[in-house]
Amino acid sequence: GYALASVAAGRLDAYWEQSAKPWDVAAGALLVEEAGGRVTDERGRPLDLGRPTILASNGHIHRRMVAALARRPVAPSGRA
Repeated sequence: GYALASVAAGRLDAYWEQSAKPWDVAAGALLVEEAGGRVTDERGRPLDLGRPTILASNGHIHRRMVAALARRPVAPSGRA
């Protein structure tokens, strides 16, 4: 939604969501990509609307965001 549009417009550098619903992110992901940004899952894999994680960025910091998310501690429930 609005956060992805903000990444596309350059108001946010990145956006990460762990429980995304396809209908909430599909259009926004397209906006980010058309604006020159990158949209993947949190591991840097191509976006799959069947998986609940999304990472969108301006593109310049995407690899660093993926690396930072890989280093984050994981809670006992399996969620960060």
